Amino acid sequence: MIYGCIGEHLPHSFSREIHEQIGDYAYELREIAPDGLDSFMRECPFKAINVTIPYKQAVIPYLSWISETAAEVGAVNTIVNRNGRLYGYNTDFDGLSALIRRTGLNLAGKRVLILGTGGTSRTALLVARDMGAARVDRVSRMAREGALTYEEALKGDADVIINTTPCGMFPNRDAMPVQPAAFASLGGAIDAIYNPLRSRLVLAARRLGIPAEGGLYMLVAQAVRASEIFCDAQYPDGLANEIYRNTLRRKENIVLIGMPGSGKTTVARLVGQRLGRPVVDTDERVVQKAGMSIPDIFARFGEARFRDLESEVISELADGVGQVVATGGGAVLREGNIEALRQNGRIFLLDRPLAELTPTEDRPLGNTRGKIERLYRERMPLYRAAADEAVDSAATPEETAMTVVKRVSE
Repeated sequence: MIYGCIGEHLPHSFSREIHEQIGDYAYELREIAPDGLDSFMRECPFKAINVTIPYKQAVIPYLSWISETAAEVGAVNTIVNRNGRLYGYNTDFDGLSALIRRTGLNLAGKRVLILGTGGTSRTALLVARDMGAARVDRVSRMAREGALTYEEALKGDADVIINTTPCGMFPNRDAMPVQPAAFASLGGAIDAIYNPLRSRLVLAARRLGIPAEGGLYMLVAQAVRASEIFCDAQYPDGLANEIYRNTLRRKENIVLIGMPGSGKTTVARLVGQRLGRPVVDTDERVVQKAGMSIPDIFARFGEARFRDLESEVISELADGVGQVVATGGGAVLREGNIEALRQNGRIFLLDRPLAELTPTEDRPLGNTRGKIERLYRERMPLYRAAADEAVDSAATPEETAMTVVKRVSE
């Protein structure tokens, strides 16, 4: 191991992909059990490493020196081996500061509420104070000296919320630590979670028109700073922005919604071929799960059972990244489906004119012209509300697919 990241569990880490875009070096992810940390740190078989949960404090006793920021935070996430002496830094401070600035938030004179009391919360506390916050409170689920309980926090107000807890992180992405609507003066929300790309906290804040961002940009910005320390280099301004955009494009699902017959399945396959991405179709997954066709599901169990199966499939698919997802025409009927798809996805409406939508026997709710026309009137407002952007699908499937590819590549 020359360069890399250590932690207890790293199956969903983006760090290797990010570092491969930054520097000309191999970067390894190494999972280390708690009882193996001591031998690893004593052997120090690396030139430089990043450190993640749960070892950001545990590595400190092995270091010959730590930076002032790392000492103030009480956590180290970057270690450099210089002739057998280990030097520790905290680049999470740089990453969180960059994320807050990118979100357009000004903390000067504001009341900041930090959810959590762990290592990242200490980083957030230092960042908020450095940015001139008038008051900073940390919030704990358990009674803890110097921290508010959630009950106490909800009785007050906040200008900015920073979530440093794992609440809402994969695989528990439906969780949300607080409701943004509970804070009358809330003007911004930051979530250190980057998996999913958009936590429920971020989505709830955005629905209220409040600027909110997840932790992917923080991850990228801290990695760029860590690499500068690794290589004793200074990278050009804008590198973090470029890598963030590249990483988001690779990780974000491309989700197609639209009327039955709008070409979602065909276009999804073409987009997947162009971009080399896996393609999944929610209707096909429902058929696999049920072991019968969609008309048979409707005939034997009714639409409600089909919608339940559809929601189960969408929830499962929404955990993934880097996919092309073709949804069934009625996926928008349940708000929870769109919420799940939006967490890791960019949603495109394939907008096909009503005159070009053709009834087919395999669609129980769209097997006659009258049914198609009724569905169009009922669902188009839902499609438009759910979509991040619309694509005219009156063109050929190939042309429509190329439009989607061009949009996601911009």
